[in-house]
Amino acid sequence: MAKVLFFNFLLKQRDFKLKHIIWPAIRKVTSTAMSSVTVSDNDLITKSQNLAPQLSDGKHKGQAGRIGVFGGSIEFTGAPYFSSIAALKVGADLSYVFTIKDAAFVIKSYSPELMVLPFLDDPDAIKKINPWIDRLHVALLGPGLGRLEATQKVFEEIIDLCRIKNIPLLIDADGLFFIAQNPDIIKDYPRPVILTPNKMEFRRIVGESVNGLLPKVDQAKQFLERVGPNVTIFCKDAVDEIVTLGKSIQISGGGSGRRCGGQGDMLGGTMSTFLVWALEKNWQPAVACYAASKLTRDCNSKGFAKYGRSMVVTDMIHELPGVFRENFELKE
Repeated sequence: MAKVLFFNFLLKQRDFKLKHIIWPAIRKVTSTAMSSVTVSDNDLITKSQNLAPQLSDGKHKGQAGRIGVFGGSIEFTGAPYFSSIAALKVGADLSYVFTIKDAAFVIKSYSPELMVLPFLDDPDAIKKINPWIDRLHVALLGPGLGRLEATQKVFEEIIDLCRIKNIPLLIDADGLFFIAQNPDIIKDYPRPVILTPNKMEFRRIVGESVNGLLPKVDQAKQFLERVGPNVTIFCKDAVDEIVTLGKSIQISGGGSGRRCGGQGDMLGGTMSTFLVWALEKNWQPAVACYAASKLTRDCNSKGFAKYGRSMVVTDMIHELPGVFRENFELKE
C-alpha cells in the first residue's frame, strides 16, 4: 500500500512539473525564438527591403560586392570562414580571406568558393596585400585574428593602407581589442567604419571608467567625438543598438536563447555585403547594420525552431537563403 501511495505521489509531482514548469518554459522559449524583429526607425526597414541590387545579365562578376576578410589564426580558423561564406551567401560576388600561412590550408579546405591568401604573417605582408586591396569594396578586420603584438602591427598597417585606398571598414572581434588599445588608428577615417562589439567589447572601447548605467549613446559620446563622424558602433546584445554621435537605434525581437559560437562572425560577413550595397545607394551604414541584425536574428530563430539546443552557426548559415528571400529580395 505504501508503495502505491508513493508511486501516485511521484505521478502527481511529474504532472505538476509538466503543467507549471516545463511546458511554460518551452512556450516561453518558442515564443522568444519566433517573435518578429522590431526596430525604432521605420526608414531603415523601408531601405533594407530595397537594399539588394537587381540581378542582371548586364553586370559583371564582382559588381555585387568584393569582400576582404582579414583574420584567422592557429586557434581560430572557423571565424574568418563563417564571415566570408556568409558574405557570399547573401550575394557578394567574391570573398577573399587574408590569413596566416598555417591557417590558410585549413580555411581553404572548408570551401572552394573562397580565395584564401596566406599573407598576414609574411615578413612582406603589406607589400603582398597591397595589390589586392584595390579590388575590395569593403574590408572586414578581426575574425579569429588573435592578439599577438606582431598581429597588431600588421592590423594597424592594413588600416593605414585601406585609408590611403579609401576602403570602408568593418571591425570585429580581436580587431576591436586593438582599436581599444589605439583608437586613433581610425581617427578621421575618410570612409565609413562600423565597429561591432558585444557588451564586454563595447565597455573596452568606450572606456571602463565611463558610467555603464548611462544609455549607450551617452557612453559612446566621448569615443565617437575622438574618432570622428564616419564611425558607427553596432552593439550586439539581447537588444541590438546602432550608435552614432548623438543618435541611437534599437533592434529587438527574433533570435532565441541559444547563442552560437561564430554567430557574430556570420553577422559581420553579411553586414559587409550589405554595407557595399548601402554605400552604392548613398545610404547611411545604419541600413547595413539593421539588415544584418534582422537577418541574423531571423536565421537564429528559424534554426532554433528546427534544432533547439543542438543548433550551431552552420545551421544558421543554412537558413540564410530563405530568410534573405523573405526579407530582402527585390520583387520583380
